[in-house]
Amino acid sequence: MSSVNLKEDEVVLCTVIKIDSSGVFVRIEEYNIEGHIILAEISPGRIRNIREFVSVGKKIVCKVLRNKDNNPVMSLRRVSAKERDTILEHYKKERIFASILKSVVGDKTQELIDKIKSKEDISQIIENIRSNPELLKKYLSQKELDKLKEILAQKKESDKEVQKKISLKSDKENGIYIIKEVIETKEAEISYLGSSNFLIKVKGKEYKSANSQLDRVIDSIKERAKKNHAQLEIK
Repeated sequence: MSSVNLKEDEVVLCTVIKIDSSGVFVRIEEYNIEGHIILAEISPGRIRNIREFVSVGKKIVCKVLRNKDNNPVMSLRRVSAKERDTILEHYKKERIFASILKSVVGDKTQELIDKIKSKEDISQIIENIRSNPELLKKYLSQKELDKLKEILAQKKESDKEVQKKISLKSDKENGIYIIKEVIETKEAEISYLGSSNFLIKVKGKEYKSANSQLDRVIDSIKERAKKNHAQLEIK
């Protein structure tokens, strides 16, 4: 295996591939190599059920403690909320970007993404592609570029976003599990802001429908919070 430029303290997106008595094994997505998290680096507190924090197939954000001979030792507990949210937000945007490209170039999507990554900062392209599709002019034919512009114009027209901030706490021993259960939903995007605060986002073609969906999500969270005796505050 060739050496990779994985640095100490680098924060990376990983996929859990195995859990055993020695800890958690992950695949580091950007470098496609395996890393290991010892149990002490999963959480700062006592772990009663490791699957409250990780499960096979789950995407998690880890920090590199050391990397010797391409055998990285990773940490989950040392990643700050801001670092985690930044990496996950980029992952989400890259998936959306890949989905758009697939509508344009089909099976050549990953090949195109790898080509872009080898030549420039794909983060900047992802951030600016909607306002400036010409950024991909050197990678696409004119026909493909025209199709990309059409897709982006349609998405721009349909994206209306509403959001609400909440605070959610639980004093029970399994509080982390309870909070995850309370906020779990497929109808909204939920981001952790730190200090028990969460941001709930809903997108829709119209503000009215997006607001209605957000209200339904909040009502559902209220009901589950009450059932689990969790402390909920709508901000």
